[in-house]
Amino acid sequence: MIGVYKKSMNSVPCLVVEDTEKEGKQLPTVTYFHGFTSAKEHNLPLAYLLAEKGYRVILPDSKFHGEREVDVSEMKKQISFWDIVMLNVKELKDIKDELDEEGLILDGRIGIAGTSMGGITTSAALTQYPWIKAAGVMMGSPKITVYAKTLVSSFKKMGNLPVSDELIDQLYEHLKLYDLSEQVEKLQERPVFFWHGENDAVVPFDHSYTFYEDAKKRYKNKENIQFLKEENRDHKVSRQAILELVKWFEKHL
Repeated sequence: MIGVYKKSMNSVPCLVVEDTEKEGKQLPTVTYFHGFTSAKEHNLPLAYLLAEKGYRVILPDSKFHGEREVDVSEMKKQISFWDIVMLNVKELKDIKDELDEEGLILDGRIGIAGTSMGGITTSAALTQYPWIKAAGVMMGSPKITVYAKTLVSSFKKMGNLPVSDELIDQLYEHLKLYDLSEQVEKLQERPVFFWHGENDAVVPFDHSYTFYEDAKKRYKNKENIQFLKEENRDHKVSRQAILELVKWFEKHL
């Protein structure tokens, strides 16, 4: 039987999904980050499938989302996007630290994946943590500096952006530290799976695909990096994508 448990992990509200018979035991562990305006509960179908295969799945709520939602304006939430991503990266380590303290990770087998903003978080985390053993980027951009410039440009077209150009430039400089496209070598042959719909109008398909094409050239073992593209698919993860991600972790984690 698969159990779903609410747990605060280093102050981050999470759902822990696992086989009830394996509660408290060491398991390979996947942390999965949700997308912008979504919440942890929305990824329970994927978590269930992974838990059936013997994984412990951690579903955290990002700042301003789910249990952490507060009364802020839509603009405030929008301009906090990159702060949320970088906080996700920090909190991934906080979650891992608690799992380590409780001795719950089997043989250091920890994976990370996410949807949209969660996929962006995944790409960013790969620049920071060599202990990530396998990853899945579901319609996220590994080119976060370029994507940030795209978002800022679109905000400016819609009206006044309540942030100074100086602060925006500082953001771009800071994002470079987390930009996987600027430091592809940090992948170090680790297994990474990309999925993206070709008609995605929110996160550009070409960001992940052109990154994948470049990164693949650097892999000796080409089976460790895969890109699954889906025709006529917009900004919504398909069932096929979920099943393929589960297979990816089964093979590589």
